[in-house]
Amino acid sequence: QVQLVESGGGLVQAGGSLRLSCAASKSILSIDTMGWYRQSPGKQRELVATITSGGSTNVANSVKGRFTISRDNAKNTVYLQMNSLQPEDTAVYYCKADSWAGTRWLGYWGQGTQVTVSS
Repeated sequence: QVQLVESGGGLVQAGGSLRLSCAASKSILSIDTMGWYRQSPGKQRELVATITSGGSTNVANSVKGRFTISRDNAKNTVYLQMNSLQPEDTAVYYCKADSWAGTRWLGYWGQGTQVTVSS
């Protein structure tokens, strides 16, 4: 089991930047994939970016070139650097950890952090 705590959300003007942090309660090297997802009111939760324990990344087309996912293994923390933010990026951003448990995947979510981009 792993606990995830997100931070770094807030209110920013369009064109601005924010960096989200996701601190895990155990070594992220033991977690197969860490990711960021977001959910806007009335919409389904969507994948933003993921990073594997080996460092491979995947970024949604909607944010490619603007958002970057990274990790600091020593701090057990995953980051989401968000640049050139737009009002459509407004959402609650969630951190997720996925681990293979031998016979099934185990997924853990953080509590979310609100990002609001004003026009």
